[in-house]
Amino acid sequence: MNAQDILKELQALDAQNPGSWPSWARNGAVILVAVLLVMAGLYVVVRPQYDELEVEKGKEVALREEFERKQKKVAALDAYKEQLAEMERSFGTMLRQLPSKTEVANLLQDISQTRVQSALEEELFEPQGEVPKDFYAEVPNRIVVTGNYHEMGQFVSAVAALPRIVTIDEVELKPIGGQSGGNAQMRMSALAKTYRYLDDGEILEAKPRPGARKP
Repeated sequence: MNAQDILKELQALDAQNPGSWPSWARNGAVILVAVLLVMAGLYVVVRPQYDELEVEKGKEVALREEFERKQKKVAALDAYKEQLAEMERSFGTMLRQLPSKTEVANLLQDISQTRVQSALEEELFEPQGEVPKDFYAEVPNRIVVTGNYHEMGQFVSAVAALPRIVTIDEVELKPIGGQSGGNAQMRMSALAKTYRYLDDGEILEAKPRPGARKP
């Protein structure tokens, strides 16, 4: 049977009476219906799983991106830790340069001794009131000394070289009696500031209390 004959027989089939169809046509129809049922079943069953798979793929991409971000943070964590350790070492070094409350008197004595070694005459050495900060306190001292320009420079350099932190602020330098020249006597007024660290009790006391009004 050729294709033309098969086509003629298919056109002659009675759709209302499949029992009259030849066996090959009935078998073909059964196979076709079975294939359609299988495909429909696959679509109904597989389609939701496919959609779920696409959702999971999207989650996988998001998780991979999040993992990469966290991996970069972890990779940079060692560098952050090293920087923090260096900051802590630097802070510790600076903190050790601040005298305690009991050491301030010795530091003031060191400043006075430096003035003597620089051959300056002292007219005033007056401690001012402490100024508390976050973890330290400023200890200002008003000083007035006399001497020549070279001795003044030697004094300032020697103070800067002290093992404790001392700064010289509000410097006012004037000649005495209209003298001039390298050996002319001068009067220097300045505020020598040193700093001491506060102990835990002093830090708590310096912190504003809840509800307290600022003066």
